[in-house]
Formats: sequence, C-alpha cells, structure tokens
Amino acid sequence: MPAYIHGNIQITDPALYETYRQEVPALIAAHGGRYLVRGGAVSVLEGPGQAHRQVILEFPDMARLKAFYHSPEYQRLAAIRQRASTGTLVAVEGV
Repeated sequence: MPAYIHGNIQITDPALYETYRQEVPALIAAHGGRYLVRGGAVSVLEGPGQAHRQVILEFPDMARLKAFYHSPEYQRLAAIRQRASTGTLVAVEGV
C-alpha cells in the first residue's frame, strides 16, 4: 500500500533552504519515493489553517517512507530544513 509524506512548509531562510532543496531529491529517489507535489500555487478551501509551500511525496509503502525519514542521510538534511523553515510533515498510508 503506498504511503505519503505531506508537508506544509513556510520557508524562513531561502538561501539555506536551497541547500536542502538541491540535495533531497536524489535521496527521495534512492528510497523509492517520488514527488507528486513540490511547491506551486496553493489556496485554502476550508478551515482556519494557512497554506505555505506544499510538498507531497509518494513511497511504495510505509516501511520505505520511514526508512527514508529515519535514515542518517535524511536526518542531516532534515536538520537543515528545520533551521531554514517551519511547518509540519505528516505520514499517511494511501489506498
């Protein structure tokens, strides 16, 4: 069953975030993941939340998603992302 990471990210340091943005695609691909959404126009249709930069990644299953997220290589990049932005990441199984 596919699994997804949904990110709602507000970039606070564009120069530092660029480092993350340049390095993470190869790591996502190495774990069997792919981008479904990466930036682009966004608008909130319902609810009080604010939409910022949206990212949706698809992985073959939750085990591969978690292997990606918890890998030492991604944790190094996650630390960069966390210094350069605020937001949320959610993992969800698909159908």
